[in-house]
Amino acid sequence: MKVDLVCEGGGVKGIALVGSICYLEEQGYTFENIAGTSAGAIVASLLAVGYSAKELKDILFNLDYKNFNDKNLLQSIPLIGQPISLLINKGIYAGEYVETFLTEKFKAKGKTKFKDISVNGVSRLKVIASDITNKDLLILPDDLAKYGLDPMEFDIATAVRMSMSIPLYYNPVIIEYKNISSYIVDGGLLSNFPIWIFDTMKIPDWPTFGLRLVSDNDYAIPNSSPNIISYITNIVDTAISKNETVYLTDKNSVRTIDIPTFNIKTTDFNISKADTTLLFKSGYNSAKKFLNGWNFENYIEKYRKEPCEESGFEDKEIHNSKNISSENTVTMDSENSSCEENITSNDNNYNIEDISTEEVTDNSSSTETSVPEAVIIP
Repeated sequence: MKVDLVCEGGGVKGIALVGSICYLEEQGYTFENIAGTSAGAIVASLLAVGYSAKELKDILFNLDYKNFNDKNLLQSIPLIGQPISLLINKGIYAGEYVETFLTEKFKAKGKTKFKDISVNGVSRLKVIASDITNKDLLILPDDLAKYGLDPMEFDIATAVRMSMSIPLYYNPVIIEYKNISSYIVDGGLLSNFPIWIFDTMKIPDWPTFGLRLVSDNDYAIPNSSPNIISYITNIVDTAISKNETVYLTDKNSVRTIDIPTFNIKTTDFNISKADTTLLFKSGYNSAKKFLNGWNFENYIEKYRKEPCEESGFEDKEIHNSKNISSENTVTMDSENSSCEENITSNDNNYNIEDISTEEVTDNSSSTETSVPEAVIIP
């Protein structure tokens, strides 16, 4: 069964996305087009280059998340390094580890550039980033042509690095083009949950499922600590967690798998194994509950019987991607058994309940011709 997949951003909470993906694969779903923001872009990119959900689970359960708080020489200077870096580099952490990590994983699958996961110049993967210089939402790789870059020759890992550059937390990626320095940061600043991205005017042939992370921190007592890092993480959680919650329409909510992430914060990179397991199980069980109530035909009858207007940003041209060959569809390795295997229970006193809904949508992509070359400054 084909499905397009949209993964919300949420830092370390992205572990929960893999739990849902595992259950979807076990139920026979294959991923035609995939999009993501920030942590969602990390998961989406690994799927796009050919990793199965079980492989993703193994990667995430063996990952040392403390490495995500990587520092350059300036940031490593005790006491004064990070405050100075915030003024000079616009971030307290370097953010280079993720790009290096992903590059190695992509090389293992022999796919490092967008051309490697594209058909007829159309990428199956869409990565969301924010250009805060031009105040523009970016859909990568398509929008790279605006900066004189060839979308097909661009490194997937660099695009994901742009998408997960949490403002003030990580150094932004800078694109130098036509004497303008464009600062590219986390896509969650403008669209953390781009459920609209594969929608078209016509009735879809297969659904789009959205994976959304629902945090207890949305309702928690605010952290009033004056510590600079706490202050920055509060800004991050506010900007990324709140920006689209109130705008999720009924048409979009019914195709969205809401995944509880409890009191785990976006930048909680010291996450325990128990909480890693908790997030994974929450995603898995949420997808299970969602599919129990999902019916594509009912969705079409209620929401897509008449041609609908595009639900994305007005300045983003959304193209029908049905022309993408199914030969590039990501499927789960038949040798990989249930993702739930070897997931031990934890003794946290959480009640793992799952929120569910129903969903589905369309497919799309866009492509642009490249122009002169720009300079990327990590």
